[in-house]
Amino acid sequence: MSDGPAQANEGPAQASEPAGSDGPAGSSGPLQKDPQDWVTGDEPMTAPQESYLRTLAREAGADVPEGLSKAQASELIDELQARSKRLRQQ
Repeated sequence: MSDGPAQANEGPAQASEPAGSDGPAGSSGPLQKDPQDWVTGDEPMTAPQESYLRTLAREAGADVPEGLSKAQASELIDELQARSKRLRQQ
């Protein structure tokens, strides 16, 4: 056995955000954790979130506000998905 330091992935803590929070890939159901409770929820939205939001907004005739956080983008994605005729037909 080694008396050295443990090396069990002791990196910075990362949020366990649900799959699918950045778009359609992996979306299999409702979020398990409120986006406002995410550790990284106040960080700027990701590029995939922004791209997917713009697609959904175009289909819904809505605007995407500038400067959304990850949590805000996730909530807007959920709202626009619910309004999307294309996604409801699947």
